[in-house]
Amino acid sequence: MHQSSGGPAHVGLVLSGGGARAAYQVGVLAALAERVPSLNFPILTGVSAGAINTLYLAASPGSFADAVTALRGEWARLTADRVYRVRPTRLGRMVVQRLLRAAIGRRAGPTPLRGLLDMEPLREFLAGGLDVSGLKANLATGRLRAVALTATSYSSGHTVTFVQGAPEIPTWERARRLAVRTPLTIEHVLASSAIPVLFPAVQLGEEYYGDGSVRQTAPLSPAIHLGARAVVAIAMQTRLPATALPSAPEYPTAAQALGIVLNSIFLQALDADAERLARINRLLELLPPDVRPPDLGRVELLMLHPSQDLGALAAGRFGTLPRTVRFVVETMGGKRVRAADFLSYLLFEPSYTSRLMDLGHADVNRNWPQIASFFERVGV
Repeated sequence: MHQSSGGPAHVGLVLSGGGARAAYQVGVLAALAERVPSLNFPILTGVSAGAINTLYLAASPGSFADAVTALRGEWARLTADRVYRVRPTRLGRMVVQRLLRAAIGRRAGPTPLRGLLDMEPLREFLAGGLDVSGLKANLATGRLRAVALTATSYSSGHTVTFVQGAPEIPTWERARRLAVRTPLTIEHVLASSAIPVLFPAVQLGEEYYGDGSVRQTAPLSPAIHLGARAVVAIAMQTRLPATALPSAPEYPTAAQALGIVLNSIFLQALDADAERLARINRLLELLPPDVRPPDLGRVELLMLHPSQDLGALAAGRFGTLPRTVRFVVETMGGKRVRAADFLSYLLFEPSYTSRLMDLGHADVNRNWPQIASFFERVGV
């Protein structure tokens, strides 16, 4: 159950993960800022690729609309080779080391696999275009109340939400999830985005962390804990049935199987949490005011879903990836149409991400009456 703190109403923004699919979020935010130029989200939370967008919005100077414009410009120049580079030698080196140890009769201890992909390009890209000190400035001026990024601890297995905010902002501890107050940095973004096996773990303090979506069962919870009484959440999965594909007898490739795994990590938790929140809201409505729990209150939620399958939109775009990435993806069977979901997570190329931004923009305009009604109801 979500527990909320007391205080004035605030609107929170929840940005989930999904690799290159996070470009869809940017299109949605751009359309919202155009429709409501004075729009502001004082509470920002993000995980995985959504953490990248979150920190940009939090640290950019000026209004929220200015921050969205800057973020859209960054995505326009983002390419796969500015996010990651392939390190196939890492896997080969691990295999060779174990074979050599076996050949000379030495016991083979555990050999760490430090990710098939190197995130150093993303670190350099973020450092070149993002001044994290702007977050503190926006907190000081009151444009922001709290910002939170979530990662998974490899030591404890806990979902850890790193929070920077106003002095009165609470932290929390629940079953296998907790909040830690700390100044946010680019390293927190990289930790939140480090998909296990694909990307290396990131050290923060004394622990190593990976992608925050792996065990995050309640993605709406950080915003609510931080005081949000209304939440806008942007999902990466359409509500429509998955795009139908003709039946085929081929055995599933590694890319196809991994695409399904990534979908289960990134796409399903947000909708499930929204259903739980709806049940809590209905329960609170049934209870007389004098018997309602004092630490619980109704939370308004606007869930925005893409009108098209974002994975299907990646089909046929394999050739736009850098050559070394194409080699690895093709080895995993990523050229097949059925592997488009996996491809969509890695496809940080303008031919794909610009289409997602356009789709997000169009979806807001298409559903504006419903969105406007939500903003009016929560006083935005």
